[in-house]
Amino acid sequence: MTPIRILVVDDHPIVRDGIVGVFAGDDGFDVIGVARDGLELLEQLQSAKPDVILLDLRMPRMGGVAAIRRIRESGCPVRIVVLTTFDSDDDVLPAIEAGADGYLLKDTSGVELKHAVREAHGGRPVIVSEVAAALMRRASRPRPVRLSDRELEVLRLVAGGATNREAGDALFISETTVKTHLMHLFEKLGVNDRAAAVHEAHRRGML
Repeated sequence: MTPIRILVVDDHPIVRDGIVGVFAGDDGFDVIGVARDGLELLEQLQSAKPDVILLDLRMPRMGGVAAIRRIRESGCPVRIVVLTTFDSDDDVLPAIEAGADGYLLKDTSGVELKHAVREAHGGRPVIVSEVAAALMRRASRPRPVRLSDRELEVLRLVAGGATNREAGDALFISETTVKTHLMHLFEKLGVNDRAAAVHEAHRRGML
């Protein structure tokens, strides 16, 4: 069986040596190179042909997310697994969006790391539970909504109990125009009526 070719990228020598050591003596893997940061990784990719890259996120000169973007823009089909200590939403999501195939934490065991490399090599996503939880937290947040100044004015009047006619009189616009603004509000907030719009606006901190 042809071994899986791995390139390890981390700015800490002791960490790189530890990762390389996980695969030492296992005929199923071949660590073909190491790099200290994203720039070294890109330089090596001009000649090296790894199957899987194990990549840290925060490194000097060029970090992991920037390197992932550059690799994906080049069309290189290599699998990329992030291996880092950071599991916050702000670290996880940019890496996944940039094109990472997996996201592991550095407290992962050697057995788990080998399994993850095999899974990534086979085209299967690899995400540990802590990272999956971070992605779920981000997905559960309401998407930002931008309302125009006039829409906000209408919303505040409606929240205060004004009818469409009263809102129109207060803003010197027609009742029909108020209804048009409300329709736009409903669409942006994902609701179907005035009460739901006010509730959603409060939930999002708009009022």
